[in-house]
Amino acid sequence: MQDEVPEIRLEEHGSKGRYVIVGPNGAEAEMTFTRAGEHQLIIHHTGVPDAFRGQGVGARLVTRAVEDARAGGRKIVPLCPFAAAQFRRHPEWGDVLA
Repeated sequence: MQDEVPEIRLEEHGSKGRYVIVGPNGAEAEMTFTRAGEHQLIIHHTGVPDAFRGQGVGARLVTRAVEDARAGGRKIVPLCPFAAAQFRRHPEWGDVLA
């Protein structure tokens, strides 16, 4: 049983980046993105390994991107089907939806 899900780490390299959670067994859940200019983030992939399934890890990754977009005055383009579904479930995120 999972005691606590590790913190989300942001990694950026130029215009590309990812939000990642590394589990105690080394499994990585990630959401990858590309920055499009100063004010837009394009989410193109969310991957959650079986070790994290059913724990809301994918939703946590998208939520973190939304929080960071709000704080930075950015908009998000959710090309990833999972991220797009999360935006449909959370109309309150409309302020950061491009």
